[in-house]
Amino acid sequence: KGPASMRLGFPLALFGSAGSIFGARMGLTLPDNVVQTLLGFAVIFIVILMLSAKKSEFPDVQKPDALSSALRISGVYYNDAIGKGVDWKIHRTLPGLLMFIFIGFMGGMFGLGAGWANVPALNLFLGAPLKVAIATSGFIITINGTAAAWVYLDSGAVLPLIAVPSVAGMMIGTSIGAQLLPRIQPKYVKWMVIGILLLTGLRFILKGFGIWE
Repeated sequence: KGPASMRLGFPLALFGSAGSIFGARMGLTLPDNVVQTLLGFAVIFIVILMLSAKKSEFPDVQKPDALSSALRISGVYYNDAIGKGVDWKIHRTLPGLLMFIFIGFMGGMFGLGAGWANVPALNLFLGAPLKVAIATSGFIITINGTAAAWVYLDSGAVLPLIAVPSVAGMMIGTSIGAQLLPRIQPKYVKWMVIGILLLTGLRFILKGFGIWE
């Protein structure tokens, strides 16, 4: 439907998937409570960044950098919620690519798709509109998550009895979410993302300290 950009997602996913492989190997060596606590504080940090950011729904990128122009990373999508097309471009592309190596590493280490980090990085750092960030993050997760998954599969850490029905449920949920996203006002999407991240971060911290069993 337009918000997800393959030109934006492919380079970031390439760098992120390399980091996720190393992160997955690291995650297998750390104690569970340490991983959960670190993840919780990382998510809360992202929440603070999103709360302090201005114009996060439609970031003001004055001029694309040379790398994003060379890769032709820009676009336009029709926003049903506001009833008009939205032109977008990004900046800080090179440091953004390096950032996604770290995000991929965290995603692999924590066993998550790292959408909680992808969206703020795409939106707040690179300057992609919030809906473009969310939609493209879903595309990036499919690549980064697959790279890390092979490490966990090879180590026997994946339980098919849990994984298979979870995948089926998430496919249904993501399909519904993808249909609803274009129709929701960006500011509501922002607060939904912040709310979900806040609850997730607090839960991981409490589990890491043994308060939430």
